[in-house]
Amino acid sequence: MSSQVRGGTRWKRFAVVMVPSVIATAAVGVGLAQGALAASFSVSGQQFKVSAAELNGENFVQYGSIATEDGADPTKEGKAHAVAVSGFSHATISKMCQSVVTPNLPFGLGSVTLRLTAGDPAKTNGKLVDATGLYLDVSDLNADAEFGNIDIGVRAGDLANPGIQPKAGKYVNPNGFSQRAETAKLTGVKQQAWATTAGTFKLPGLHLALSKGVNECY
Repeated sequence: MSSQVRGGTRWKRFAVVMVPSVIATAAVGVGLAQGALAASFSVSGQQFKVSAAELNGENFVQYGSIATEDGADPTKEGKAHAVAVSGFSHATISKMCQSVVTPNLPFGLGSVTLRLTAGDPAKTNGKLVDATGLYLDVSDLNADAEFGNIDIGVRAGDLANPGIQPKAGKYVNPNGFSQRAETAKLTGVKQQAWATTAGTFKLPGLHLALSKGVNECY
């Protein structure tokens, strides 16, 4: 059944954007107790922006794949998107920001921005965002990059540690082009993504806020 539409707004999509704020807020207490959060960031039918002052990753892999909207049939027009997947077995991130804008909301709300920030060392006594099993489904990336012991032109099926993301494996050509490196350093990161997932996500100084208007990470 299609989502209900009033005033040009798809309420199902609006709910998907709002729900992560509730989940993330509730998860903060769990994260403080356990020291880590298992996380998956995605928005139905929308890309979101991610920025960071610096990302340092171990066992970097990158390959082509397909991102689908909420498990939709990828053969349907507009429901699948080509992405470059970047994976890290472990990464630390400083001044991370993620944002998504929901436009044209009713009741005079207009556009609303959901924005999440964490890992500002000036506010966290030097603590950075820390992630394991990190995968980013990226459609656009701008950064200064430095790779250690890089291997370009690897067969995707030969990637290991962390290798191809298990749930996305069916959309990856095992004989396709990929690359890997022992280390990766990205500075001044600005990217658009369809999804971010991690086995664990430590988010020191987490701040999640909804604001009226457009207030994206960059």
